[in-house]
Amino acid sequence: MRFFLLKSEPDAFSWEEQVARGVEPWTGVRNAQAAAVLRSMELGDRAFFYHSNIGKQVVGIVEVVRTAYPDPTASKGNWVCVDVRTVCPLPRPVTLAAIRAEKRLEGIPLVRQSRLSCMALDPAHWQVICELGGLVPAEAAA
Repeated sequence: MRFFLLKSEPDAFSWEEQVARGVEPWTGVRNAQAAAVLRSMELGDRAFFYHSNIGKQVVGIVEVVRTAYPDPTASKGNWVCVDVRTVCPLPRPVTLAAIRAEKRLEGIPLVRQSRLSCMALDPAHWQVICELGGLVPAEAAA
């Protein structure tokens, strides 16, 4: 299993909507680097659901249940999406400020490439964010 972070503006698509739908395609990615991240995802990989713009915090965990396929919202181009399933909320949302303040998260792509909407995470970074969010890593991987 590999780990990722997916960003969504909550006024466009929120964690609450993800929870209500259960499984949802992660569409609308229009950046080549972020699309490459989507293409690299495999079944069972986990991702943090991050509210960007409003809130700026990790709020939940999703799992990849369908690998990359053509994004139906793209009118042209080679854009892809993946389907993700709701796994669980974080008991305590982890803010961008908390991530920046945590020494163990130095170098995390969320800080280095703040505009990137999809990014891979090191397992160590995943564990730290789980810890900050009130989950032990085993709970986040189950």
